[in-house]
Amino acid sequence: MVDEQYEYSVRKAAMDWLHMQNPSGSRLLRYEDVASFTFEGRRIPLMPTQQGIRKPAHMSAALSIRTTFTPPGEAPPYEDAMGKDGLPRYKYRGTDPQHHENVALRTALEYRLPLIWFVGAQSGLYVPVYPVWIVGEEKSELQFVLAFDRSDVLLASDDTDRRHYVERVTKERLHQTVFRAQVLQAYEQSCAICRLRHVSLLEAAHILPDGHPRGLPVVPNGLSLCKMHHAAYDQNLLGIRPDFVVEVRADVLREHDGPMLLHGLQEMDGVPLLVPASRSARPDPSRLEERYKEFLQAG
Repeated sequence: MVDEQYEYSVRKAAMDWLHMQNPSGSRLLRYEDVASFTFEGRRIPLMPTQQGIRKPAHMSAALSIRTTFTPPGEAPPYEDAMGKDGLPRYKYRGTDPQHHENVALRTALEYRLPLIWFVGAQSGLYVPVYPVWIVGEEKSELQFVLAFDRSDVLLASDDTDRRHYVERVTKERLHQTVFRAQVLQAYEQSCAICRLRHVSLLEAAHILPDGHPRGLPVVPNGLSLCKMHHAAYDQNLLGIRPDFVVEVRADVLREHDGPMLLHGLQEMDGVPLLVPASRSARPDPSRLEERYKEFLQAG
């Protein structure tokens, strides 16, 4: 017997608690960070420990799922992937559809209960993405279908408009959420140009944009920038050289338009870029060079 009201109440309380712990969504979390959640006097760790599916013993449906971080070039332990409909897939635990953890996910599907998805962003560090729903099951592929809107179902192959919408939502809610957390973590929650540390005003900027063959949401293609410098970078009002130096466009340097222009843009000309301590997280010089050429052409 599934107590739907209780199952839903736990989930709502857990998601509200997660938001209080990480209101900006920029922190990468460890298991220990989400193990102290309590509901009605009962401690309920939110993240799975060893396996990828978390169903507390006193509950009927899965509460959360986890995807571990796979370093570039290595094979993931489970081949979770995107479907042609733009919706992500989550593999069964093992190959037995009746394994109790798969049953727990199926119960969440049946009762349309939201889950928390802990997505690996670094080794041992995760971004919580929520709410997410299980909206379908593909038994022949040993996997469930996930969505960020519980009204989504498996889409007809010719429903192009809906598929594009789903792909956009998935990119925003999953890929960009993880990308922002990874980039801000690498830059220690600072703007790489002006060093502003107000996290709510920071964004993860792409060096090469979405749609570019190398415009992937990976840290070497990212910069932690405040909203103003992100917009200025996107509009080619300023550029970043491959040697990590900021350059403001010549015509912008000649303008006279008050203190914001003077201190916010013009004084950034020649400033060295703040880069992550880890070399593997630093901006890719070849990407910067390609983007810098576009900046020069804009001037």
